[in-house]
Amino acid sequence: MTDAALEALLQDARRPQLPDGLMSRVLDAGLAAQPAPGGTSAPVSRWQRLTGAMTGAIGGWQGLGGLVAATCAGFWIGINPPQYLPDVALSLLGADAVFETTDTAEVTAYGWVVDEGNDIDG
Repeated sequence: MTDAALEALLQDARRPQLPDGLMSRVLDAGLAAQPAPGGTSAPVSRWQRLTGAMTGAIGGWQGLGGLVAATCAGFWIGINPPQYLPDVALSLLGADAVFETTDTAEVTAYGWVVDEGNDIDG
């Protein structure tokens, strides 16, 4: 195939042959779907305006869902932080970090490990 023949095929592909009246039917259907000029829209309540403004500012309902999830995670980490995170209050005060020990001597010293009323020996 020569370059001229290929170029002729590409030119034909760039100008598609539409059936008679297809473009006018598509344009007429599009114009019929548009609202009439000067028409009024349905009234919007205050609640719809408020929620639309709030959710639109943060990315819609998906953004609001992500914000709620991040808030819950941050709240939980603030209440029950993992042990490997430094204590922010101590670091702001310039104090050295205080690490808790996992020594269980306080618990086992009083016999709290033994179930009440059950004698292990017999």
